Amino acid sequence: MGHRRRSREYALQGLYMYELSRPPIVEVLSLGWVDRDIPPDIRDFAEDLIRGAVDNIEKIDELIVRHSKNWKFERLSVVDKSILRLSIYALLYHPEIPAPVTINEAIELGKIYGGEGSGQFINGILDAVRKSEIKEHEQC
Repeated sequence: MGHRRRSREYALQGLYMYELSRPPIVEVLSLGWVDRDIPPDIRDFAEDLIRGAVDNIEKIDELIVRHSKNWKFERLSVVDKSILRLSIYALLYHPEIPAPVTINEAIELGKIYGGEGSGQFINGILDAVRKSEIKEHEQC
């Protein structure tokens, strides 16, 4: 498994925990639930995804709402919401990572950790964000 994929998995876990209990961000960033040492590059990227998603959560959630037609935000599973948050943050703030890579990684996380249809749902939202928001974000 690649370093970035592992980082995304830790970020997913951290954002899941954040959504459920809203602990202090420093607690989430400690990655204290991981029972082994994490290489610095994996830790750094996971921390960046968590912090970035939390710091931009209102904007990211607004994008999720805007692009999830016929689906209420409150009905999204915590897993899908967490995957979307970390992935939208990456799409907007990590232009060095190709958008298709971010989207494919999110789909895989959805297939592994989400419910039936999560991968397809995540793909639809992220593709819509990529098509409309990335160009808008780059112009700012």
